[in-house]
Amino acid sequence: MLLDDEDFLELAPFAGLSLPYGDVPSAGCLAGIGRICGVWCMVIANDATVKGGTAYPISVKKQLRAQEIAIHNRLPTVYLVDSGGAFLPLQAELFPDKEHGGRTFYNEAIMSAMKIPQVAVVCGSCTAGGAYIPTMAEETIIVDRIGTIFLAGPPLVKAATGEDVSAEDLGGARLHSRVSGCVDHFAPTESDAYSCARMIISTLNFDSQPDERAEYEDPIYDTRELAGLAPRDYSCTLDVKLVLSRLVDGSKFLEFKADYGTTLVAGFSSIEGHLVGILASNGALTHDASLKGSHFVQLCNQRSVPLLFLQNTTAQEALPPSVSKAEQITNRLKAQAAMIAAVACATVPKITLVVGGCHGGESFAMCGRSFEPNFLFLWPNARTGLVDADNLSWSGQAGDDWTDETEFRTLIDRLKEESSAFYSSARLWDDGVILPEDTRHVLGKCLRIIGQRKYERPAARHSSPTLRM
Repeated sequence: MLLDDEDFLELAPFAGLSLPYGDVPSAGCLAGIGRICGVWCMVIANDATVKGGTAYPISVKKQLRAQEIAIHNRLPTVYLVDSGGAFLPLQAELFPDKEHGGRTFYNEAIMSAMKIPQVAVVCGSCTAGGAYIPTMAEETIIVDRIGTIFLAGPPLVKAATGEDVSAEDLGGARLHSRVSGCVDHFAPTESDAYSCARMIISTLNFDSQPDERAEYEDPIYDTRELAGLAPRDYSCTLDVKLVLSRLVDGSKFLEFKADYGTTLVAGFSSIEGHLVGILASNGALTHDASLKGSHFVQLCNQRSVPLLFLQNTTAQEALPPSVSKAEQITNRLKAQAAMIAAVACATVPKITLVVGGCHGGESFAMCGRSFEPNFLFLWPNARTGLVDADNLSWSGQAGDDWTDETEFRTLIDRLKEESSAFYSSARLWDDGVILPEDTRHVLGKCLRIIGQRKYERPAARHSSPTLRM
């Protein structure tokens, strides 16, 4: 009822899987990007079937990541609020710190000051912390006899004061639309509320984007073959051009420095008609490969071309066996540091895809999570960790750190479990696990979402957010 009739890019659907405090399906909320009246919007919706929509630590983390994506890509945001507030048994893990629940409201204010529109639909109970989301949005809709907003519900009022009061009298739709002014639009039904939200989005004064149905070439090679090309030994033995030829338009790729630093493939191509600069792991990130990567990143930044990173990195080497080897590693680290700086300072949009192993410091140079890519996805076979557990071996020699083989094997099993794609995605170290054969479609959609910024009205400098009086 809210979105246009087309695909919805869901983010982090595996968040909350098998966490220490239990399963929290999809972190108790849905987040993703879809079109509303032709405008790409971030949608964040509480799922009241999971503990009444109460927020776990992972729920807060997912909502903050959704807001971060909205800020990076300047996406109007729609909140579908139906929340019981914080899950109190875990309040110490989701309330007091900088990246905990209060950051949600901080982000709302900052987004409003950045002229990023926010609309809230109160389609259930908004209790405690959940009450601040609709009252800080720029326009808010409430559904009659379904939506409520209050800091403490009727049971707590009864316990504290002995007073009997209904949810409707305490914080219902008529009270907030007629008396408090906390909401702006009264909706008799949910369908009316979503129709109203669509009308609000249509008033945002965005310039219309050109018709995206322009023709572009499909890859020469079948994208369904990508599943068979997904690395399984994480040792970078696969020629990454086999993957690229099944992702880019017409399998056409203008390679940059093709014969230099060949363990990193760099070049220009298009995905569903959108120009992109690609950096793809083709082995260990050597000295020459790092210098090539630094040059190419700066080139794309100069030309305002978005960057796509395909990660299949290798772990760092152990202690060097000789002085000459140490010097070689030192030079490589200096070159990697230059590439890390270039990636960190590049202002163009970045998308990262982990197609195999994401190990060691090379993941920094290839725009890992800590380098704030606009989007980061994993293939199901991907592994994320400091080391590749398959490359660790037990010697049992005297003086070895691990003289107990059983203890060592237990560590290896733990490292393998903690590096899996689903362990990563459950903790929101990425934006979701995608099937290899869906990669081209997902990347094309991300590039269209990123491209919407070109058609916004020029924003003034930061000012104060929209305040309710």
